[in-house]
Amino acid sequence: MRTGNILWPTDFSDTASHALQYAIEMANLYQVGIRILHIVDQPSDNENYMILAITPQELAKNMEDAAASKMHELLGQLNTDLKIETVIRHGDAINEILDETNSGDIGMVVIASHGRTGLSHFLNVNVAETIANKADCPVLIVK
Repeated sequence: MRTGNILWPTDFSDTASHALQYAIEMANLYQVGIRILHIVDQPSDNENYMILAITPQELAKNMEDAAASKMHELLGQLNTDLKIETVIRHGDAINEILDETNSGDIGMVVIASHGRTGLSHFLNVNVAETIANKADCPVLIVK
């Protein structure tokens, strides 16, 4: 029997939203809560933002505010009695998801796969695959 929360990392895409339904089912099955995690990429290179009239810190703050707004909207759409926590972190998606996954109170990860195949699969880091290979708990990858 699982006692840890279900972690659902999201980028707010349709694919990630589809995985949320599985996370809710798993949480109901094991009678645990859901932790919703969104990672905001940290702007790292000043030269990429010179055309913008804002600093990388302001851009990061705007990205976090947008994520918080999407998170709030998502919570408003959920109709469940489950305990739901939300977390917004800054940094590399894989590292931050693994840190959260291996924090000790996560029993399972439900994560979406964007279904890249062929050359695109080899050129892009597959976050879901990496999490499945490195997580200390079971991982359900939803297509």
